[in-house]
Order: sequence, then structure tokens, then C-alpha cells
Amino acid sequence: MTMPDIRFGTDGWRAVIADDYTFDNVRIVAQATADYLKLHNLTSRVVVGYDTRFLSGSFAGAVAEVMAANDIPVALTSSFVPTPGLSFAVRELEAGGGVMITASHNPARWNGFKVKSNQGGTASPEATAEIEEAIPGIVEASRVQHISLGEAEAGGIVERIDAQTSYLQAIREFVDMDAIRDASLNVLVDSMYGSAQGWTVAAIGEGATHVREIHGRRNPAFPGMRAPEPIASNLTEAMDLITQGGFDIGLSTDGDGDRFGLIDEQGNFITQLQTFALLVYYQLAIREERGAIVRSITMTRMIDRLGEHFDCPVYETPVGFKHLGPKMLETNALIAGEESGGYAFRGHIPERDGILSGLYMLDFVARTGKRPAQLLAELYELIGTHEYDRVDVTVRADEQDDIRARVAAATPKQIAGLKVTGKDELDGFRFSLEGGWWLLLRFSGTEPLLRIYAEMPTLDLVHQALQDGQELAGVSL
Repeated sequence: MTMPDIRFGTDGWRAVIADDYTFDNVRIVAQATADYLKLHNLTSRVVVGYDTRFLSGSFAGAVAEVMAANDIPVALTSSFVPTPGLSFAVRELEAGGGVMITASHNPARWNGFKVKSNQGGTASPEATAEIEEAIPGIVEASRVQHISLGEAEAGGIVERIDAQTSYLQAIREFVDMDAIRDASLNVLVDSMYGSAQGWTVAAIGEGATHVREIHGRRNPAFPGMRAPEPIASNLTEAMDLITQGGFDIGLSTDGDGDRFGLIDEQGNFITQLQTFALLVYYQLAIREERGAIVRSITMTRMIDRLGEHFDCPVYETPVGFKHLGPKMLETNALIAGEESGGYAFRGHIPERDGILSGLYMLDFVARTGKRPAQLLAELYELIGTHEYDRVDVTVRADEQDDIRARVAAATPKQIAGLKVTGKDELDGFRFSLEGGWWLLLRFSGTEPLLRIYAEMPTLDLVHQALQDGQELAGVSL
């Protein structure tokens, strides 16, 4: 057998379906995961779930077949499930770990394999490195065990579970559901054809608040969008509907429901950085909670200013919940967030949850009587205006070393007309600028992209900084 090139990135292994993402390779990764679980005495049970992508259910079945052949009991979701629902089931069932078949926000031709820890969070870099390192030996020895799914179910080692009911019951406890239902809000939900479809509507239920869901059916092609990522360019239909009037807020979730996007009452997309700052402000100022805050390197420095204002420590990590989740547990953090729209909350799972994020925003609106644009203006009155944007440049694998070398050697004195005050390589190449602003260049851990990020006091400066970043790397859109 040809040795497959299987590598875990920021969050799991992802590959193009029928290219590297095949049933044979999925079974190989499942065998390596089973070996890891057995070695670390985590074999009480493994929860396996899947999203709405092409053949995701069948790939999940293949994982269950391998786990069953390795004498590891399997709880297999009875339908597609958002990743936070899978993670919650791992915690609820006290399982040794979980596997989620999803490529999250990647384009339709991709699929992936996420490994969850026994706490429901993203598996640690050490765990995924151990799984990855076992793959060559498994391939060389042709050592993949599996039995038919029917046989495994008949023998009771694989059981089907409903992952929705207890999850929805749990997340309703975090907010005042009666206040949300009685607030007479008109809410638009864009589920982006993903596996969270129907879950936000079900969580809210009946009341004076009316919820309309769009893209709430399964379509693995994700038509009308580049990918099921809740960013402005993929939410044009939702934004247009809100612009036409009649809605107070728009909520969106990505392909596997762990990321969240927010649209204000005027049909404007609120960036992920603004959204996280709003969620932090809500927790600190409205709910009067206190605790540590964890953010990724790509997240807004509004968080630092809120931390200073409310006397709460702020911790910075590299990108990915494999870093944020452990830091959250270590510090008993109130909230954690990353630039991609993933936010996690104390008392829940140490993992992103797009559905709970949406409920928290509805609770924010219901408690204050203010709409998202008003809340953002109130936040800016407290800590000042912050603007942000990101560009993604497609790059070939053979270009990456040259780009890294160019950026590593770069010593600009100014970016967007602001003095460069420092440079570090915590995750990619970050240029710190006077006033606390920044530019970051890093390669995606899940797609063949160079991502360039900037946060500045004005959008004009953001766009200039992004252009300067492209020139530093020697790339263009």
C-alpha cells in the first residue's frame, strides 16, 4: 500500500474527498486513534459523529467499524450532528474520546477527521502527533482491523445515540430562555446547509420571538457560497434579507456548527473580532461575571482593553482550540475565542460552540433591549474603535518556504504608516505597531492558504496594512 500523506493541522486531518480522503485512509487514521485510546486506557467508549458533507455518515460508519474491531464500544450519532453536540456527548457519556467526521468550514470537496479528548475539547497537539506517528507502522503492517457495522450493532458494541436532546437542555440553562422567547424579536438564522441546521430553532422553541431559518436543509455542495464559513462573503443572502427589513438580528453557524457569525439589524456583518468583544463585554458588564479571558494571537486587542477595564487577566495562545481549550481549563477561564468565529464558555465544553454563542447574543439583546449595532456602538464608546480584516492568498506547497524566508528576513520600519515596534513568531510572523495595532502573516493549518490579518483604528489603515503584508510576502490576490 502506498504511504498516505496524512497530517493533522490546526484542528484535525483534512483532505479532498476521493483524493487523499478515502475510506482506506479514514480507516487507517481510525486504527491509529484506536491504538492511542488503548495505550492511554481511554477505551470505556468513543463517540463518533458526522456532518452534512458528502459521504460523512458512511465515513463515520467506517470509523465505528474499526473501533468495534478493536473492542472499543462506540456511541454513533443517529444523524448528522454539530461538533459541539458531539463534544458534549463525550462529556455526558464519560467517554474516552470522540471522533467527528467534518471539514468544518472548508469548501465542499473536502472532508476531515477531528479527534476529541475525554473532556470534549480538541485533542492536544501531543495526542494528534502520537496518532500521526503511528500511521506509517499501521500501513506497512497492513494492520487495520474492522468488522461490518451491522455485525457490530448486532453485537451491541456499536449503539446509536440521540445527541440533540440533552445538549439543547444543557445550553438552555446558560441563558434566560423565557426572556428570549418573550422579547418579540425577529431572528434570522443561516445554518449554511451545515449540521447545526434546526438546532438553534429547536433551542429557542415557541414564543413571541419568531425565528426564520435559511439554508436549513442538507446540501453537500453548499451552493451559493465558497465554503460554509460564517463570514460576510458567504452570508450575502442573509444580509440582503435583513437589509430589506423585518429582522432584529442575524445568527449563522458554519458547516459543523462550532463557529458563529453575527449580522446586525441593518444587515451589516459584525466581524468575528467585534463579536467576541461583544460576548466578552456581555459577560463582564451585563452578567457581571469575572474570570480569565483566553484569546488567540489573531484575536482583537479589544479583549485586552476590556480585561484592563474590568480587572480580568487575558491570556494569548497560538491559533486553534488545541491551544485555547487547555489554557481555558488551566485558568478556569470565563470565555475563550479565536478569529475564525469560535467561542467557548466556562461551565460548558472547552470547545467552540456556535449555537450557544448565538443564544448568548440573543440573551444580550433581550436583557438590554438594544440591537447589535447599538451594542457595538456602546462597546466602542468604552474602549475605542477597532477595525479588522483578513485576506487569504492561495499558495502552492513549493512556494511556502520562499515566502517564509522573505517574511522572516523582512525588517520594515513602518506598516500602514505606523511605526513597527516589534516582531515575533508565536504563530506565523507578527509585526507589532505603535498604538497596539498589528499585522500577522501565517499559513493556514487546514487549507493551502497564506492568511494575512490586520487590526487598525480605521478601515483605510487596515487595507493599507494588508497590502503591505502582501508586498512583504511577495504575493498578491
